Parts: sequence; C-alpha cells; structure tokens
Amino acid sequence: MTLPLASRLRLGMMTIHREPDELSGPWEPRIDDLVTFVQAVDRTGFDSLWVGDHLSMPLPFLDPFQLLAQAAVVSRRLLLGTSVYLLPLRHPGPVAKQVKTLDHLSEGRFIFGVGIGGEFPKEYEVAGVPIGERGARLGESVEVLRTLWTGEPAGYQGRFFRFSDVLMRPPPRQAGGPPVWFGGRQEAAFRRMGRLADGYVSYVVTPQMYRNALTSIARAADEAGRTIGTFGTGHLLFTRVDDTREKALDVAAASLSKRYGMDFRRAADRYGALGSAEDVAEVIGAFHDAGVRHVIVDLVGPYERRLEQLERFAGEVMPLLAGLR
Repeated sequence: MTLPLASRLRLGMMTIHREPDELSGPWEPRIDDLVTFVQAVDRTGFDSLWVGDHLSMPLPFLDPFQLLAQAAVVSRRLLLGTSVYLLPLRHPGPVAKQVKTLDHLSEGRFIFGVGIGGEFPKEYEVAGVPIGERGARLGESVEVLRTLWTGEPAGYQGRFFRFSDVLMRPPPRQAGGPPVWFGGRQEAAFRRMGRLADGYVSYVVTPQMYRNALTSIARAADEAGRTIGTFGTGHLLFTRVDDTREKALDVAAASLSKRYGMDFRRAADRYGALGSAEDVAEVIGAFHDAGVRHVIVDLVGPYERRLEQLERFAGEVMPLLAGLR
C-alpha cells in the first residue's frame, strides 16, 4: 500500500511560550497576547494554529484544549491542532467529551494530534500512570474515543478501560470525530499508526526518517487490512530566519536547550530549518518531497521577538513556497 496524501502544502504555526529565564517574576498569561498572536497567524496567511501539551516541564504550559477554544473565537478560519496531546496521562472518557466539545466550538476545524511523551517522567508520576504502559494505553484510548464519538450507546472491554451502554451526546461536529494524528519515532509507534491513525505528525526527524516512517506505516496499514481515504502528514519544525545559518543556530540552540533542560545544539543543527529564507524554504521543500503536507513552524528564540520572526517568515519564506501551496 502507498498512503494517499493530500496534494498541497499547508503551513501551521506553533503557539509561543516564554523561556524560564525570560520570566522576571510569576508568569501571568495575558489574553491580549494570545489574541494578538492568533490574529497575526491568521492575517499573515498561515493555515493552522497548533499547541503542545505537558503537565510538567521547564516551560510554563496552559491546558491545550482551553487555549484552542479561545483561539477558535479569535479566528474563524484557522485549523486548530494539538502537537501532541499526551493522551495516556488522562482517562479517555472525559477526554472524549472535551474533544467533541472543542470540535463543536471550533466549527469542525480541529485535528487531534496525540502521543506518549515520556521525556519528562514526572508527568506520569503525577498522573498515576506507569510510564511503561504509555504506548498500550494510547492505542486503547483512541479506540475508546471513537467508540464514544458515535453518539449511540457504546461499550468497550479492554486491558485498561471497560464500560457498557454509555451514551455520550452530542456526537462530534466532524463525522466520526476529528482526525486523530499520531506522533512517534519507533517501529512500535508506526505499527500502531498503521492500525489506528488518520495521520502522522512528527518532530526531531530528518526528511529521510519521515519517508521511512511512512513506508512502515503503510506496511502496517496493509497488514491490518485498512482502506484509507487521505492520510494526514504533519511535521513540527524548529525554525528561525536570520542573516546566516550560524546566527540562527546559535539562537535556536540557546532557546531549545532552555526549553528541554539539556544541550540541544546538535539536535537543532540536524533537525531545524535555520538561516536565510532560502535555507528555511529548502528544508521545508525536502520535507514536502518526503511526504509532509502540513509543516508546523515552531519559531525559536526570545519570546519578545517571535512576532517579528512570524512576520519575517510570512514575508520572506512563504513566497518561496507558493508553488507548493
């Protein structure tokens, strides 16, 4: 099987956060900042807005569903997505209600990206979930969600979740529920995607790694006997436009090292789209050639300069990608 992909490239924008050392005191999120950012993403011609998800990490993080619910009011055009929601940390029953609510509040513009995380073990500790179960819980949770999204009395008997004759209404705005895109980089994850996913959303991979992943997913889908209409393909790409690649790399490495609490320079160098507009567009083009149809731009660098980076990307990089869009 060859996975059927969309034809045109879409560009998404990741929400921005203050790095820990940019906080002079307690962090107080401001509604005006969110509104200004979403309006800028909409006005400059991006196709979507994405948020991440963590219970505990060095960055201050808000709940992704509530962030997107507010963003849905600010922009009535942008697609909205999670990249990615750590589903194994939660019980899928309440999540089914939250997701279908967001699907209605966004007027059917929601893409539900899910993953397992694991780089911050304290998240699993505080949620009371054994970290070694996260992959199995993800697959079972997605099955539970789709069961509860039918709008009819539903039951499920699995390893972690069991219930019968549960009616959860209304059903989602999108028939069958929002598309569920899976994150992951291991063969076990690709096999799970082949069985269950509507799409694949990655980060910290190269174009060749992405191409290989799609081959593995297609093989697993074929083994599962699935018939797939269109398979969504996304990639979160650390991005910075600057005068030279070296300058961009210096800023990206400093920013990402703070975000993840580790030396991220080698990873930024290998996985980022950094440098001139032409440098950035070349990397995006390589991912498009590998099968990515939805690039999620994650602007790295000082918080106060990220709106400037957004405008620079829109003004300098987007025109170079017009032929793919």
